Amino acid sequence: MHNKQQQIAVLGAGSWGTALACLLADNGHTVSLWSHSKQHLNAIKKARENVRFLPGITLPNNLLFEESLTTLCSTHKKFLIVVPSRAFEEILNALVDSKLQEDTLLMWGTKGFDSKNKQLLSSLIGQKISTPHSKGIITGPSFALEVMHKLPTALTAGANSNSVAQEIAKLFHNDYVRVYANSDLAGVQIGGAVKNVLAIACGISDGLGFGANARSALITRGLKEICRLGEKFSAKSTTFQGLSGLGDLVLTCTDDKSRNRRFGLGIGKGKKIDNILSEIGQEVEGLVTCKEVIQISEMYQVEMPICREVYNVIYNKASPKQAVKKLFNRNINDE
Repeated sequence: MHNKQQQIAVLGAGSWGTALACLLADNGHTVSLWSHSKQHLNAIKKARENVRFLPGITLPNNLLFEESLTTLCSTHKKFLIVVPSRAFEEILNALVDSKLQEDTLLMWGTKGFDSKNKQLLSSLIGQKISTPHSKGIITGPSFALEVMHKLPTALTAGANSNSVAQEIAKLFHNDYVRVYANSDLAGVQIGGAVKNVLAIACGISDGLGFGANARSALITRGLKEICRLGEKFSAKSTTFQGLSGLGDLVLTCTDDKSRNRRFGLGIGKGKKIDNILSEIGQEVEGLVTCKEVIQISEMYQVEMPICREVYNVIYNKASPKQAVKKLFNRNINDE
């Protein structure tokens, strides 16, 4: 059963932004889609489909398009930001300049960290946009194409309070998307961000032909790295056992719809990074997040060897084969 119709602005017209906008529209809400590229937005509007990222799928009639953030801020009290993490602060600054209304609910579907200050995106929002604005994330194991095709999906709505998490969950929940509320806002963000780095690791291993045993080990020990980092942010261990932790990790590490996994596969097969990115043609979030994870882990003195080796391969030109072998040759530890 759908909730009372709401007016929701979705900022970001990539594959995931479009998919979430269509999900909200399918739930009976009036959705206005915005993009930093007016050309891209107009192309979607004209074709009634996102030809660049989700070709062949007609968009719902109640999905509208708006070029002006100022207009959206004056008419909307619910916003969903779905842009790459590197552009997150820019969007927040633009919203502040456009004068958000005080009782706005600010949601995001972005998975990553604030690259400038090495902090959670929720902390960045708190610095840029003061209370009483409510805020929360929609996250979990999900591919945009499957949501667009209305295939069964489970997501997590995270916020600092259960009431806000429930409010967000109700906006997205329907008969093919089940949404769980979680008040561990730090935990759901950390799980969704770090898993992209671990997906690159699994891609590298599979690209090298190291097999299912190695992949399973990387996923399992990668989850431990997520938990270690989460402890420093007072996250709950149960969060990492759920959809935004283990669920998202398994999906991204094992399915080739994952851009981060495909990026790692390319590295493992000896391709050049620029060529891999060109082939994928979309944002590979783990490429930026990898650097941020290492910087944050050093700040908090957290041991994250898998993420460290991914960083070494990408930024220090380490041999992918030697990086994986180095992980398996580490000293024996208790599990």
